[in-house]
Amino acid sequence: MKTAVVTDSTAYIPKELRDKWNIHMIPLNVIFSNEAYQEEVDITAGQFYQQVKEKELPTTSQPPIGQFVELFEQLSKDYDAVISIHLSSGISGTFAGAVTASTMVEHIKVYPFDSEISCMPQGLYAIEAAKMALNGVDAANIMSRLMELKKTARAYFMADDLSHLQRGGRLSSAQAIIGSLLQVKPLLHFENKVIVPYEKIRTRKKAMKRIVDLLGEDAAGGEPYQAAVIHANREEEALDWKSELETMYPNVEFTISYFGPVIGTHLGEGAMGLGWMRK
Repeated sequence: MKTAVVTDSTAYIPKELRDKWNIHMIPLNVIFSNEAYQEEVDITAGQFYQQVKEKELPTTSQPPIGQFVELFEQLSKDYDAVISIHLSSGISGTFAGAVTASTMVEHIKVYPFDSEISCMPQGLYAIEAAKMALNGVDAANIMSRLMELKKTARAYFMADDLSHLQRGGRLSSAQAIIGSLLQVKPLLHFENKVIVPYEKIRTRKKAMKRIVDLLGEDAAGGEPYQAAVIHANREEEALDWKSELETMYPNVEFTISYFGPVIGTHLGEGAMGLGWMRK
């Protein structure tokens, strides 16, 4: 059985890694004044953050089901199965789109996987699945491995500017105003597939330290972990943080990733995050 791996653009896996592991990507969209851009195709993260400074905040949209159908049918020429890994169904209809499309194609078995998370932690699932597929592991066993990884997957992130969360409907106006006045940096995480506040912390520095402490709780036993430092147009800060973390946790393999246009629309520039799972 030959298995293909698909994920969506919100995994923010660099193109060179997607090419290396033969991961197929379906893009979500950001829309500025009725002009739609496919993220990771038509617009880079850097271009997005520049446009946000010059224009009003965009909206976002999931891929049309026809785009999934087209990709799955194309893959059916060379593969027997597809593992289709997507951002949490609690914040986007992308996973549901993949499920619907899976019922509309013949000659290929589609296994949709709800990561219940987003960004590079979602990407870590896709990379693991792709490595297994290239080694000839069948789709059912790959899905079992992904479900096992899900037990240890965590992600925490901090929004620097609460107005994006408020405008995107993720935070009430009152919460945003009070939070901004108090310099609150809400620590967010995924719970039951949706983004919810984990803790309210007064400063950026303290919020980032709290995320490190949470990683330490999981990684302190010395088991091998993989983790991603994620930033919203703060690459230098992310690189410094990664260096600091590598010294603290030699049993954790760290990578750098970013909040691209779709997730960046809701979190805003300056957000920082850290996601991890067992190897």
